[in-house]
Formats: sequence, structure tokens, C-alpha cells
Amino acid sequence: MRLVTDVFAFCAREVPRWNTISVSGYHIREAGSTALQELAFTLRDGLEYVQAGVDAGLAVDAFVPRMSFFFNAHSDFFEEIAKYRAARQIWARHMRDRFGARDERSWKLRFHTQTAGVSLTAQQPYNNVVRTALQALSAVLGGTNSLHTNSLDEALALPTTEAATLALRTQQILAHESGIASIADPLGGSYFVERLTRDMVDGAEAYFATIDRMGGMVEAIEEGYPQREIADASYRYQQTVESGEQVIVGVNAYVDEREVPVPTLYIDEGAAEVQRERLDRVRASRDGGRLAETLSALKSGAAGTANTMPLIIDCVRARATVGEMCDALRDVWGEYEEVPAL
Repeated sequence: MRLVTDVFAFCAREVPRWNTISVSGYHIREAGSTALQELAFTLRDGLEYVQAGVDAGLAVDAFVPRMSFFFNAHSDFFEEIAKYRAARQIWARHMRDRFGARDERSWKLRFHTQTAGVSLTAQQPYNNVVRTALQALSAVLGGTNSLHTNSLDEALALPTTEAATLALRTQQILAHESGIASIADPLGGSYFVERLTRDMVDGAEAYFATIDRMGGMVEAIEEGYPQREIADASYRYQQTVESGEQVIVGVNAYVDEREVPVPTLYIDEGAAEVQRERLDRVRASRDGGRLAETLSALKSGAAGTANTMPLIIDCVRARATVGEMCDALRDVWGEYEEVPAL
């Protein structure tokens, strides 16, 4: 949390238009969570960061407007739309009522969305084009501010130029030919979407209450609570796939044994050696004394109360690597190790 609050304070003062952090729920969903769990744990992470900033003496409206979020767009079309609508409602209410934010920019949940990598299949990979288009459509209808569309071949390899271009064209067709970007919240008022949204809000608030009783998100993570919830949800989902209750087209239904050739990207292993050589040249050209001096200053600052951001910038200017800076901080703060649940 120290690094986060230092970033908040430094950027509010020095680069007030910089988006300081992106609170990600994408990895939560990719690990097998439900849409509700993704929503609840992501927003509760965000609330924890806000509380940490307030506890560090920062004014809410000085740093919250530059926070953003990162959600997953999965395949249950209306559920995903409801998730995004619920996220905006929850964030606005908590900023106003829990933290007393007065700037309406603090109430607005700005978020990026990426289509679900975990939904892509190696079987019949061209089906992934349809999956991605529907997921992207749900994100736009739900109010996303920016969007990434996955490529059809990402279950097989890194995307080819052709596959990545098709993913981009999917976005552009939605943006310029469908008309869906011309109006905010086009499904507002639908009895079905409104009910799904309300259920999402209520479910997320129930998760918040449980986490609050534990003392906050940090304590909940240390107790393994969100990890267990996600693992259980992932297991239950996989059971439905293997039983056929959840149909995955081309995987457990409508299977076609014929192989469809799909070009995949090949990266020469020599690229790694080229990068290592570049890194060796950088290390050889550095001022060793200056490097040691900045890393030592970073350790001292981390052990005290100084804002670590200027110290990190000095390390970067001395050509310190990310690993070297992390080692310096690790020496002072230690490293989190998850305790296995009994």
C-alpha cells in the first residue's frame, strides 16, 4: 500500500492529469471467478486503495479522479452489461457516502475492458471471432471507456498480424457501423437488465460487508478469503463444462474432428539472446557508484517516511533495472507469502 499512496501523492502534485493506477479485475475473472466476484473484489480493492490514500492524509478529490479500473468481458451477454452498470452505481455511491467526495469526477468509474482470454478455444478457433464480438458489444453497452479485443488465435500462440488486425476491425465496426456508441446506457430501463443490475449491486455489497467484518481487503487476502471464493467458483464452473451443462461450442458440443489450419506466430528463440545482450550493454555502461547510491537512497526512503517516487525516478535515471529496485524494496519491506489454507 505504501507504493500506491506514494504514487497518489506524487502524481497529484507533479502530474495531476496522469492516471495513477488501474485497479484490475481481469486476472480475477481469468482465474475462474464469477462475474459477481470479479465485480465485488475489484471494487473492494479500489475502496481499499482509496482508504489507504485517505489514511495517508490525502484529500479524496485530489487523487480519486485519476484512478481507473480494468474489467473482463465474458460471454454471458446481459450479465456482463449488468456488471458494468452495477460497478458505476456502486462506485459513485461509495465515493459520495463512504468517503464524502464532492468532485463529480471522483464519482465516475472510468474503466477499460478486455474480452475474455479464458473463453477462447483452441478447437474451432474461428468461433473466437464471434465470442470476441459479443463480449466487446456487452462492454460498450455497459459503458466501457476503452476496449481491447482478443485475437482468434490466442489460445494457440501470440496473435499474428492478421488476427490482431481482425480483432481491431471488430472494434472499429462496432464503433463506426453499429450506432451503439452514440448513446449512453442504451439498455437502461429494461426490466431484465435493471433487475440483473440490482442483483449485482446487492451481491457485491454482501461481499463488501463480509470483507469489512474481516477488517478490510488486505486482511481478507491474508486469510485467503477471495482466493477460496474464486477457486470454488472455478471448480464449479469446470464441473458444468465437463458434465455438458455449460455448452462450449466446438469443445463439448458441436464438435468437429476435422482440423482447421490456423496460421500461428513463430518467434525465433534468438530474440531472447538479443535482448540479453542489450541488457548486458546497459549494465556495462552504467555508473556503478551512482547506481549503488540511488538504490541505497531508495532503501533508506522506504525504511522512513519519504515519498519513494522521486527516489525510484533517480534509480531509473541511473539505469537500475526493475528487479534491482524491487530487491531494494524487498530488503526493507519483505515479501508477501501466501499461507496455504488448512
